[in-house]
Amino acid sequence: MLREGKIWVGAGPGGPVCLLPAMANRHGLIAGATGTGKTVTLKLLAEGFSDLGVPVFLSDIKSDLSGMVQAGAGSEKINSRLELCGVNPDDFEYKAYPTVFWDVYGEQGHPIRATVQGMGALLLSRMLGLNETQTGVMNILFRIANEKGYALEDIRDLKAMLVHLGENAKEYTLHYGNVSTASVGAIQRAVAMLEDQGGDLFFGRPDVDIQDWLHVDPVSGQGRINVLSADKLFNNPTMYSTFMLWMLTELYDLLPEVGDLEKPRIVFFFDEAHLLFNNCGRSLMEKIEQVVRLIRSKGVGVYFITQSPADIPMAILGQLGNRVQHALRAYTPLDQKAVKVAAQTFRTNPSFDTEEAITTLKTGEALLSFLDEHGAPGVVERATILPPQSHMGAISESDRARVISTSPIGDKYDKAIPGVGAYMNLNPPQYIVMQPMAAPQVSPFPVSSTTPLAAQVSTAQQTMATFKVFDPTTGQYVEKQMDNMNVPEQPAQPAQPVYDAVAPVVQQVQPYVQQAVDAVQPVMQQAAQAAQPVIQQVQPYVQQAADTVQPIVQQVHEAVQPVVQTVQPVVQQAQEVVQPIVQPLQGIVQPTQTVPTIQVQPQVQQVQQMPVMVLDPTTGQYVQQMMNMVLDPTTGNYIPAPVAVDPKALAEQQKAAEKARKEAEKAAKEAARAAKEEEAAARRARTDQLREEAAERARRNDSVAGRIKNTAINTATRQIVSDLTKGIGKAVSGLFGDNNKR
Repeated sequence: MLREGKIWVGAGPGGPVCLLPAMANRHGLIAGATGTGKTVTLKLLAEGFSDLGVPVFLSDIKSDLSGMVQAGAGSEKINSRLELCGVNPDDFEYKAYPTVFWDVYGEQGHPIRATVQGMGALLLSRMLGLNETQTGVMNILFRIANEKGYALEDIRDLKAMLVHLGENAKEYTLHYGNVSTASVGAIQRAVAMLEDQGGDLFFGRPDVDIQDWLHVDPVSGQGRINVLSADKLFNNPTMYSTFMLWMLTELYDLLPEVGDLEKPRIVFFFDEAHLLFNNCGRSLMEKIEQVVRLIRSKGVGVYFITQSPADIPMAILGQLGNRVQHALRAYTPLDQKAVKVAAQTFRTNPSFDTEEAITTLKTGEALLSFLDEHGAPGVVERATILPPQSHMGAISESDRARVISTSPIGDKYDKAIPGVGAYMNLNPPQYIVMQPMAAPQVSPFPVSSTTPLAAQVSTAQQTMATFKVFDPTTGQYVEKQMDNMNVPEQPAQPAQPVYDAVAPVVQQVQPYVQQAVDAVQPVMQQAAQAAQPVIQQVQPYVQQAADTVQPIVQQVHEAVQPVVQTVQPVVQQAQEVVQPIVQPLQGIVQPTQTVPTIQVQPQVQQVQQMPVMVLDPTTGQYVQQMMNMVLDPTTGNYIPAPVAVDPKALAEQQKAAEKARKEAEKAAKEAARAAKEEEAAARRARTDQLREEAAERARRNDSVAGRIKNTAINTATRQIVSDLTKGIGKAVSGLFGDNNKR
């Protein structure tokens, strides 16, 4: 709600407390325990910025911010709060706000996508949870892709580059440092986990355009409120925080410097901000501090929403000039310390104890401290927060679907565009090129021929069933008979009446056409004879001799031009008469007479449509397709011309290949699991056998016979040991006794 061009946030004993638009890009903090009113304050500030014509981007974790698309309604509780703020409930205006829903997964809003390359190695490593060594390998991967010109657009491109990096680790280690296969494997496992969590939906094209976040409604002049539906994204806190940081970085990198404005260009609300700083490395923390410090000059305000100011690092907390502190609960010594720290961040108000007030605030109350027109922190005020003007709570699924379907940017982002990046460069499609053999020439107007038209077409179809297949291993063409090639038969009956109608006209036009050909033929023959020696001489050096041949071409052109101008009206008239009747016959017959031409510049390649055999990865078979072919002057063979990849077919092929790979991996895992189970069963059986044998021996020893046997063995053993000991003693005594006698 606006008051005198300011955002009216709440009312205290001293009157209304407002946020100055010119100071809104100094960032802010909304803190408080669960259930104390942080979401209402966030909603109130977002509505105020929208009324100022400032676009807003905020995350909706509990789906209760979606109600901004509908006007609110009065209630006894809301009226009571309005009266506390000094507002007449009858004068309070409820209204809706222009809202666009976004969702990384494309379920609760328009998809938000980014390319892997746009995310960058540092943020991507944090999203994957990599350590410093693995982050270094990721930086090497990005550098190699950049040097080779491989675009990293989606997860598929990243996985392809990881495979390439692992296969060539030794080569790259010499140039970029140690690249161990263990690190590559760890990154691949992290990528697989990210893919299972929906990361493959986030990476791709079309990537989001920052300008689509900066729109203002042309009718009401309100800033567009962009709501990110994060209820599902929040289940992966690391991905959520990294995604929000990526958006901040995008704003920082793309927006120009504007300095201090009367109002921000866009305001960014980061809910559950403590997640941004969890498990944050030194380099990433430095980047966050840099963005928060410098993005102010881009006209962007950043507001963090969290439970306690202690969740924010001191280096960043000191940059947050606008503060809204809801109640904190001090049940433990640690909580009491957090309350004390929060109280010390406010400018003291002599009328109350800030530390005590923080623990006694009611729901809907807060301590407010905003920057004044000079940029100095204002004295903290205890105030009651105004209620929002939009609907409180979530909207229905049907209302959300209606808003999404009528969004002005839905067609731009709702459909993904398959990219052509590193995967296509490292896994090019395979082709087998077929060149059709020369087909018999069929006269377009066989006036004097006795052969039926249908028979000529059938002969052409039979001849076209034979192809020369290009063998890429030898670079030569091999003739093949395509027995399974189904060439559609052309019906003869419908074409015959057309031929009968065309024949008289053709007979009338034929003399004019023949006259034109006869007039041009001598000149063309003379030009061909004159140019032939020159062409033969310069053929190996076409590129170098182009300047020499050009004057000859010009002379030939000047000689032919008058004749062409004379014949042109006659040919044009003939074409206008014949075209409406001949057009239905196109594709059935081919003209026999053509005007000879001279190709003076062989370096210009002509593209021709030819049938090719393309490998279908889903079936492993080759299927026929038409492809643009160009003549390779070095070999005299036709090779595929550069063509644009069919995104839909490519996506289907890749999907089928990925499915086959996963099925193979699943089968291998199941086989390994079965082998382990068999090995474990064998070990258990051997253990049981040994245990049974030991038990059997124990039973035998415990029996009467066993005891007698053991007693006999023990007695015999003792006797033998005794006799042996006595014998050794006598021998030793005798030995020493003999020595004494000597």
